[in-house]
Amino acid sequence: MPSLLGTTAVVTGGNSGIGYHTALELARHGATVTLAVRTPEKGEAAAARIRESADDARVRVARLDLASLDSVRAFAQEWEGPLGLLVNNAGLMSPPRHRQTRDGFELQLGTNHLGHFALTGVLLPALLAAPAPRVVTVSSIAHHNGGPNVLDGNPPEGYNPSRTYGNSKLANLLFAGELQRRAAAAGAALTSTAAHPGVSATNLVPSQEGLGSIPGVRYLAPLVLRVLVQSSKAGAEPTLYAATVAEPGSYTGPQGLRETRGRIGPARMSDAAKDEQLAAKLWALSEDLTQVRYEWDASRP
Repeated sequence: MPSLLGTTAVVTGGNSGIGYHTALELARHGATVTLAVRTPEKGEAAAARIRESADDARVRVARLDLASLDSVRAFAQEWEGPLGLLVNNAGLMSPPRHRQTRDGFELQLGTNHLGHFALTGVLLPALLAAPAPRVVTVSSIAHHNGGPNVLDGNPPEGYNPSRTYGNSKLANLLFAGELQRRAAAAGAALTSTAAHPGVSATNLVPSQEGLGSIPGVRYLAPLVLRVLVQSSKAGAEPTLYAATVAEPGSYTGPQGLRETRGRIGPARMSDAAKDEQLAAKLWALSEDLTQVRYEWDASRP
């Protein structure tokens, strides 16, 4: 990784798992990092660990609940100065029953995609104020389970946890690609990339917001994951590559065992993820749902 001195970064969900190791390495390489987290107490504990692990680490904590558009707007209103790097990392996976965000969106699509879509949009002036801004959106191999019905918004009828999660991760990839195309069309210096971690031992499975709402999963998953899959530190490597040197519009992930682990490189995209018309439709829908418009003249929305 190159030196990141002078770079200001935000990592959503930076208090644990892949987000934590992403924030740690960014700080170790000189970036000033904000951990954007739903629970500030957990964020402060993570920030303390980063300061212990990285000499002269510059890290702070700010509250952000991606399941609330009010929280997203409040985070952006409190932000000051240019933003060189935004890592859209936070997410939740496969709650067994249909749930909604505070704004009435299906919880996974609302948190994983719409929350990050809105966050990137309201922070766009700060991003465009940086000399070479970069946005990284973390997707998943589960995006292959998603499809064009992502435009339906994951309704409660026929709710399927894994397909719904796949749609939210497909939305992440569609967003990342469309953001790059729109930045290029506007002549902006912004780079948009995407990455996925393969299969890693993180809090995503045992989280009580997702599968961890099932007691057996909550207690057994951490033990099973540590034995069967790669570490969250290894899972952060594709994100770190995407955050520093990956080409605009690229998608990075592990190359081994059906992209679940191993050295990193170009990741496979489903046909739906490559569909530029679907991406444009999702963008328009996301604008309507969140009431966030991207202002490429760098004026504050």
